[in-house]
Order: sequence, then structure tokens, then C-alpha cells
Amino acid sequence: MRAHEAGALHADINTRQPAWLHRPADTGALVPLLWSSTARKDDDGVLHVGGVDVRDLAAQHGTPALVLDEADFRARASAFREAFAGYDVYYAGKAFICTTVARWIAEEGLCLDVCSGGELTVALRAGVDPARIGFHGNNKSVVELRRALEAGVGRIIVDSFHEIDRIASLVAETGAEARVMVRVTAGVEAHTHEYIATAHEDQKFGFSISSGDAMEAVRRLAAIDGVRLLGLHSHIGSQIFDTSGFEVAARRVLALHARIATELGVELPELDLGGGFGIAYTTQDDPADPAQLATELTKIVEHECRALSVAVPRLSIEPGRAIVGPAMCTVYEVGTVKSVELDAGAVRAYVSVDGGMSDNIRTALYDADYSATLASRASGAAPVLSRVVGKHCEAGDIVVKDEFLPGDLVPGDLVAVPGTGAYCRSMASNYNHLLRPPVVAVRDGVATVVVRRETEEDLLSTDVGAVPDGGLDGRRDTSTDSPGRAKQ
Repeated sequence: MRAHEAGALHADINTRQPAWLHRPADTGALVPLLWSSTARKDDDGVLHVGGVDVRDLAAQHGTPALVLDEADFRARASAFREAFAGYDVYYAGKAFICTTVARWIAEEGLCLDVCSGGELTVALRAGVDPARIGFHGNNKSVVELRRALEAGVGRIIVDSFHEIDRIASLVAETGAEARVMVRVTAGVEAHTHEYIATAHEDQKFGFSISSGDAMEAVRRLAAIDGVRLLGLHSHIGSQIFDTSGFEVAARRVLALHARIATELGVELPELDLGGGFGIAYTTQDDPADPAQLATELTKIVEHECRALSVAVPRLSIEPGRAIVGPAMCTVYEVGTVKSVELDAGAVRAYVSVDGGMSDNIRTALYDADYSATLASRASGAAPVLSRVVGKHCEAGDIVVKDEFLPGDLVPGDLVAVPGTGAYCRSMASNYNHLLRPPVVAVRDGVATVVVRRETEEDLLSTDVGAVPDGGLDGRRDTSTDSPGRAKQ
């Protein structure tokens, strides 16, 4: 499953559509599983999300724009909280975080997982209770760890022996208590892309159970005054659809949990099972609902604890992309359309939009699949196998590899891509000096910018090079540069 360095275009390609993609009877129909719960099309084929017409949103806020369905987001957060009652549910800040979303998470009764000083800063700015924050990361700096201890974060997930030494020095220096979990690698190969599988041995995260490093990490932490050992943490990967991997991981992690109690006399009160639950990006995906996941995971843990004659610890999970991923879509404007002849007379339409790998790197990075729909009007044209591509100077700049779109797409049309809430805006870049897009929250017919679009002044603000005489000084008038539908 390795992605080609130049993107999906250069991997082994079947020039026709993939087996799971079928020619639709109606290219305008939405597949509900792929979209947020309020997304719908009116009689004119126009997409509405949260009661907002995407044409109006594009006219006011420009394109590309990420559209965040607040009602859908809150409903998904609530569904995980209710299904996993008695657990601590940690929202993945790395998927997407801003102060507004962090507040929503707190209001919905979830905990928040961060993995950098920057994400911690956003969480604290939003007023999230530090005791409900977990701090991940395989290379936390002394500065980051000190900040976490001073803030009183609820748990630090320890990932290396060097980090143990840093924590020991900091608790001795500051007198603060460090509440920690030990991240372990259970040797489980998750059925996902190799870059997002995180519990096999040959990767950067955690302490190996099989090598004895995990036991040694617990031994060292237990001997440090000022450290409170909470438990073990296991995470087998991301975009996972079944619980079979969790069963193997839970068996191995709980066996270590029992050994720690027997050999070290340390009773660990908690266990984090990780998560990384999958979402539907295309019709080939079939994610489980939170209630089903909760039932199966709880059954697995209870069974293993009975077999080991240990009490069931307090459990926590990390749904990953499953909350924010489906709650967001991206609206683009079409700039050009060209047809390319394939084998046996087949044709593929290349639909170029005004964003690309700078706002969604996942297709190029992970060979990820997405879907798309014409969002600004109805069309009776026959469906054409299409590839939605960006405007970057890069052959691998692909947003949607394979989709059937109407054959009459023209410049100025709007195209929407669902499932872009996770790891799109959070992984966005300024490649080719494009401006990162805004995130616009919608609810009950009202659109509110929660992350504004970048400006050229933002780009120039970090460029400290001297300005030559007569050159641009970064203050030119950009008021005539429309960021959205007006540009042609």
C-alpha cells in the first residue's frame, strides 16, 4: 500500500474506474453515508449544508472553503459520549482543531488529545479543562513538557526513555505532579495504510512489549517521585473498520497490565485502547457506528480481564477522524476542464479546481480515495469518468482520483468533496504560496468563519528578507483580488 512519491497518478493505475466505483443513474444524487447529516440538494441541484446555500457561501467567503456542519459535529461527539458511557472519549486535536471546535468538544463532555505545544495552546485558549487534556507525541521537548506540567494536563503519554528522563528532571525542578500513561506497541498490524498503522514493531511510536522495553519503562516511571502512573496506552492505527485488531492488542496489553501488578506490585487504574475508527470517504467504505464499536470493545476487554483474573480498568478511547471527518466538506470552483483519451477509446475528464494538495494532501500522501459532486446546479448530462485535480505545479496534485461527474462541467461551477474534516485543513500548506482556505461553520442557515482565509500579508509576515528599492513592500492593495468565484 505504499504511495508513490509523486502521488497517486504515478502509482500502478487501472486507466478505467476502480471496481467499487459504479456509473450512477443520477450524478446529482448524494450518498448520505458520505455527507454530514444536514447536507442536501434542492430542486435546482444546489447543495445546502446547515441550511446554507453553498453558492452564497462561496460568494461571501471565496473558494476553496471548508464547510463545517456544527449540528453534525456535535451529534457525532454526543453519539460517542453516549455509546462509550463510563469511558473517557478523547477527541483527536490533530485531525482538526481550532478554538471553536475545542469549545464544542468541552461542551459535549469529551476530553481532548493534543500532540504539540501549539495544539495545547489552542486547547487552553479555548478554556478546555487541563485535567481533560491528554498530551501525545514521540518527541516532546522540555519546553512542551514543562508547559504541560504547569498547565496541569490530565495525562502525558510517555513515548521514550529520553522522555522519562526529561519528566524526572522537570518534576524534581518544578515540584509538579506528572500524570502519565505508557504508550506500548503490541505488535499488531492494522489493516490500513502503512503510514497510519502504529502498533507494529518497525515504527517510531511507543515501547515494545515483546522486547521488554514497555516493562522497563513502567519500572523506571514507578521509581520517580512526583510521577503518577495511570496506565498503558495502545493505538494500532487509523481508518480502521473492524475490531479484530483491537482484540489481539487488548490481549497483549492486558497481559502486560497483569504482569506489572504481579511483578512490580503496581496497580494501574486505567487503560487506553486507542481508536482511529474509520469513516466513509467513498461507497467502498462501511464504518461501524459508535454503539456497535462500544459493545464489541467492551466485550473484548471484559473477556480478557476475566481470563487474567484482573479488574477491568477505567477505559478510554480515541475516535480519531470519526467525529470531525464526515462533518466537513470542501467547496471548490472549477477553473478548467479537459478530456484525455485513455485506452480503447475511453475518456477521462480532468477537472481542475482552485485548491489541491495544499488543502488536501491525503490523496497524494496516502493514495486516499474521495468522492465529489457538482454543487451549484443540476445537470442532465451523461456521467463522465473524472479526476478532480488541483492547481499546483505537480503531477500528483489530485483531490479525487476517480469519480463520475456530469459531462457538461464548465469553469465557474462549484464542486464539493465530502469527508474533508480530518487531516485536510490541519495538514494544509502554502505549497506554491497558495493561501490556506478558511473553515466556515454552518448551522440553521447561518455561516460563521471559525478559521479565516490566509492573506498575502500572512505569507509575507514571516519573510524577513530585505525589500529592494522600488520593490513590493508587502502592503499592496489586494482588495481587487477576489479569493473566490469572481476570479477566472
